Amino acid sequence: MKNTEQNRQIISEFIELFYKQKKVRKAFDEYVSEQYIQHNPSIDNGKEAAIEMLEPKFSNPEATFEVKRVLVDGDLAAIHLNGKLSANTLGLAVVDLYRIEDGKIREHWDVLEHVPSDSANNNTMF
Repeated sequence: MKNTEQNRQIISEFIELFYKQKKVRKAFDEYVSEQYIQHNPSIDNGKEAAIEMLEPKFSNPEATFEVKRVLVDGDLAAIHLNGKLSANTLGLAVVDLYRIEDGKIREHWDVLEHVPSDSANNNTMF
């Protein structure tokens, strides 16, 4: 339980800097391990590769990343969010999964799905 609570604090602080304030480099410098492992096939391993890929998207003033849910269990944290690169889109439903080791985010996986304009049911993706 102690590990979960410590990691919840780390993820909460990371969320504030990364998704809300959109300070990509600062979030990665403070909360991501030098040995960062990336499972997204379009981004290389390491903090710098992630920063280079993410900073242009996050620096867009129209971009928003609305966190809907945060789940933390032991060394794993899942963040469910709606990411939009512009206000006139429905954006993406995203789940970022992180593994925390020694107080730093060590590993990342993500699942992304476009939010459709029509749905077979009345449920939302969030």
